[in-house]
Amino acid sequence: MTLSIWLSLLMICMLGAMSPGPSLAVVAKHSLAGGRLHGIVTSWAHAFGVGVYALLTLLGLAVVLKQSPTLFQIITYSGAAYLAYLGINALRSKGGVAAKLAAGEPASMAAAARDGLMISVLNPKLALFFLALFSQFVAVGSGISDRVIIVATPLLVDGLWYTLIALVLSRPAVLETLKTRAQLIDRLSGVVLIMLALRVVWQG
Repeated sequence: MTLSIWLSLLMICMLGAMSPGPSLAVVAKHSLAGGRLHGIVTSWAHAFGVGVYALLTLLGLAVVLKQSPTLFQIITYSGAAYLAYLGINALRSKGGVAAKLAAGEPASMAAAARDGLMISVLNPKLALFFLALFSQFVAVGSGISDRVIIVATPLLVDGLWYTLIALVLSRPAVLETLKTRAQLIDRLSGVVLIMLALRVVWQG
């Protein structure tokens, strides 16, 4: 794989990672509620899910997904249901992020990893993204090293981008400002997640 081809792959992966959506909402939620480490765990669990889709594309399984409307619909509605579940939990939370931190209520690392992984694994648009844009690079890379690069690039780009988001949101100055509006943030996050779930169903 030449440098110019890899740079093209890198650019496409960066644009895909930076597109705002449910992944950003989930990483922000755990960064604010649990702090920097929780945000980073969410980020890399999400990146692992991205890597899984990249590997599936490399193996040609994403084509099967596209050609099976029933399977695609199942994944679509499962993802929407999970978004709605996260949104309802945010709306039902009492006291907001600030109260949880003040009470010393520990956030679960397992929950952060689970949410990060599920929000990527249950996103069928990732399969279509890799199929439409990423799969063209699969034909270029025929060697083992090329294939490792093809899978590793979107995984690392996604993980590093959301790690940056987590670091920014977990800065003390930012947290102190946001804590005063923690309950409002919980409510807004819930509304956004539910709206995203409805949009997925509508488009599906």
